[in-house]
Amino acid sequence: MERADLARMIDHTLLAPETTPGQIAMFCGEASELGVGAVCVSPGRLPLPAGAVPADIGVATVIGFPSGAHRSETKAAEARRAVLDGATELDMVIDLGAAASGLWAAVEADIASVRSVAPEVVLKVIIESAMLGTAERIRAACRAAESAGADFVKTSTGFHPSGGATVEAVSVMAAEVGGRLGVKASGGIRDTGAALRMIDAGATRLGCSASRSILEGL
Repeated sequence: MERADLARMIDHTLLAPETTPGQIAMFCGEASELGVGAVCVSPGRLPLPAGAVPADIGVATVIGFPSGAHRSETKAAEARRAVLDGATELDMVIDLGAAASGLWAAVEADIASVRSVAPEVVLKVIIESAMLGTAERIRAACRAAESAGADFVKTSTGFHPSGGATVEAVSVMAAEVGGRLGVKASGGIRDTGAALRMIDAGATRLGCSASRSILEGL
């Protein structure tokens, strides 16, 4: 894999709640230098300053982050505002309590509430695969995301105590969506080897804060 191709698969991510405007500016400059596919920041850090990143770099933000334990109408309102603030991609957290209880219709309805207010942007659905635990629950979450109109399923927020992306979870997700949706691996991907293992397992996007070191290690 060429470095530029790997870079285009990366959502360069900065979600620390204490992030300052100066740090956002430096982060966007780094993203532009690295040639990543998208930047991902908290919704309160949008809109980005004019010209912060080139037009070919997407602007992603998170919805219902990091717990997913928000009312669906709250997630929808957050999504609507994010799009108005320039987001071209939304990474939303599912209702983890509903998922843990096997209430997949509720999970699907929650995702659909965000899809309905932002039909024109890329929607990535964070299923928190490590928390779900079993392959069957991971597959069920993927089916709910697909039925609700998602464009991607995503492993993790990177903030849940259960952990981040694993090769096993990515493999299950990729097999379930069968190329109809993208698969984003995120959470704990800090070096080149980990990034390439996720891609080999079926990831089509990577959420990384260590983007520079990953690319330099290729």
